Amino acid sequence: MRVRSFFAFAIFLAVPAFAIAQMDNMEMEGPMLPSGVANGATGALLKAHRDMMTAMHVALTGNPDRDFVVMMIPHHQGAIDMARVQLEYGTDPEIRAMAEEIIAAQEAEIAEFEAWLAAHPE
Repeated sequence: MRVRSFFAFAIFLAVPAFAIAQMDNMEMEGPMLPSGVANGATGALLKAHRDMMTAMHVALTGNPDRDFVVMMIPHHQGAIDMARVQLEYGTDPEIRAMAEEIIAAQEAEIAEFEAWLAAHPE
């Protein structure tokens, strides 16, 4: 009976861990698109998103301050990259202005994060 309980418990623990690992390995490509649609702005946005998600996979240290900073830098860079796609392809003046504001704000915050990292070496 103990062996059966042990295996049941092991499966209970393994299934969620496996599911999380599978979700972690999924390519984040956004909505399902008909073949050939992922070009131009859509392709550029999907690339920016994939690059951001890849860059956010960093070795965590267990220090919540440092881990936050090292994950936020690529997150902010992703926002900058997406905003640049908007400026290249978008036409709405209000959204273009927002994209410009995002670029300025996120670049400033990345500089602050990098300064913090330099002042707080591991």
